[in-house]
Amino acid sequence: MKFYSIDKLDAKMKPEVLDKARKIYEQESLNIKLKYLREKHGVKQKEMTKFTQTAISKLEKRKDIRISTLIEYLDSMDMGLEIIAFSKDKKNKKELLLRV
Repeated sequence: MKFYSIDKLDAKMKPEVLDKARKIYEQESLNIKLKYLREKHGVKQKEMTKFTQTAISKLEKRKDIRISTLIEYLDSMDMGLEIIAFSKDKKNKKELLLRV
């Protein structure tokens, strides 16, 4: 059996296919993380005061989410949000931290 590294597999894929796969992964990982975060903190859907159970279920399955909605979701669990913006230029490393 032959094993390949992720980098070697990525190199064999067309760039547009790889980009699409990464976007799907990012969207799905957000969905999983929201539900995991809520469950990890022992918060049930019905305990989140700013949303109905149906709304939370839909929110946790969405492909994207507004930052304002994410802030409300986290606030319902008595949590905040930090956003880090950074330069992609490796020579000029700049970061900006936003706390909401």
